[in-house]
Amino acid sequence: MNWRISFIGIALFLLSCQQEKTVKNDVSETIYLIEPLDLLNIVNDHNIKILDFRKKEFYVKEHIVGAINIWRTDIEDKLFLYSGVMASKTQIETLFGKLGIKTNDTIIVYDDNGLCEATRLWWILQYYDFKNIKLLNGGLPEWKANNGQVTSEISELSESVFKLSNNTMKQYYISKEEVEEALYRNMIILDTRTADEFSGRRQKKGASKGGRIPNSIHIDWAKAINYDSDKRLKSVKDLDSIYNTLNIKKNDSLIVYCHSGVRSAHTTFVLTQILGYKNVRNYDGSWIEWSYFNDLPFKKDSITKNIN
Repeated sequence: MNWRISFIGIALFLLSCQQEKTVKNDVSETIYLIEPLDLLNIVNDHNIKILDFRKKEFYVKEHIVGAINIWRTDIEDKLFLYSGVMASKTQIETLFGKLGIKTNDTIIVYDDNGLCEATRLWWILQYYDFKNIKLLNGGLPEWKANNGQVTSEISELSESVFKLSNNTMKQYYISKEEVEEALYRNMIILDTRTADEFSGRRQKKGASKGGRIPNSIHIDWAKAINYDSDKRLKSVKDLDSIYNTLNIKKNDSLIVYCHSGVRSAHTTFVLTQILGYKNVRNYDGSWIEWSYFNDLPFKKDSITKNIN
């Protein structure tokens, strides 16, 4: 009898180990993602606040019932001489308070661009140690595809009190000065913009010149989503295959950047929250900030065209 018990115990142990190996077979198992059907079950809860992260012109046409609108400029620090730097703690607290978001609310954020905008807010709130946020996988199109209600009616807002903790968490953050130091330590730097931006052929609005940070490796952020169809995140298997082509290991120290830290926030989310990379930091100012300073080194392969 004892050997049978031992055999069963071993079998159960091996089964549990196998189950651990298969954790996160699907991106929806990531704690910061929520699927449309799951949101349908809680959308009317009193402590749920839904943020529509799109330009207002799209929001007023249609949005999830009860959703509140914000855009990139709402979460930028206006004190800098260039755009794109994340808003201060006070700015975020004031903004959310005016939007009627309370400290203990759960924030559900969506966009219609493969979570590119939503992950920027996720990244900023991680910096300010706020974890109670989820991103709607597939955004507004998937919500509608699952019979979620939309409206053009603008919600009335009642101001509230929203407070962030006094902690700043720099696990996913890196500054200009730290990036400059990293150039001399052979750290891996990922440029998540388009190929034209990476080569220097295209200069987007806000940048002072075209080009890239030296020694950067190019990987377009959009490879992580079904860009030409439903804009949902790709499967874990597909994402692993995409980033494995870069020959980087999950314990490597990585710096990611783009034009203004938005697309690279998306890549930070994919690498850390879905694929389990341990040391990924997003350069907040990204190319807008880097290109502003003429004493910082850069590379380019092409004549630059100014394209908004």
